[in-house]
Amino acid sequence: QVTLVESGGGLVQPGGSLRLSCAASGFILDSFSMGWFRQAPGKEREGVSCVDRRQDNATYVDSVKGRFTMSRDNAKKMVSLQMNNLKPEDTAIYYCAVVWKPKCPSRAQGYDQWGQGTQVTVAS
Repeated sequence: QVTLVESGGGLVQPGGSLRLSCAASGFILDSFSMGWFRQAPGKEREGVSCVDRRQDNATYVDSVKGRFTMSRDNAKKMVSLQMNNLKPEDTAIYYCAVVWKPKCPSRAQGYDQWGQGTQVTVAS
């Protein structure tokens, strides 16, 4: 059983930056991938980014490309999401998730464990 805990959310003005972190505790298997999702009020949960076991093969949804960067530190059992040039439409609860597979799944249903989320609000 793995527990994921997100942190780093908060209120930021448009154009500002935040860095989210997701710390994992418990038993970690090899060949796993980790992703970030977000869900705005009244909206479907959306995949934001994912890093597979290689740590250098991150993928991003089009709306955040060039602004968000996901990092993975296997030794520390932690992933981060650096968010720059934030926009109001980035406002959402952000979740991290892990899947015990070497590559990122295409759907949220493909992930095995989820954190509780951290709120990101982008407003003037």
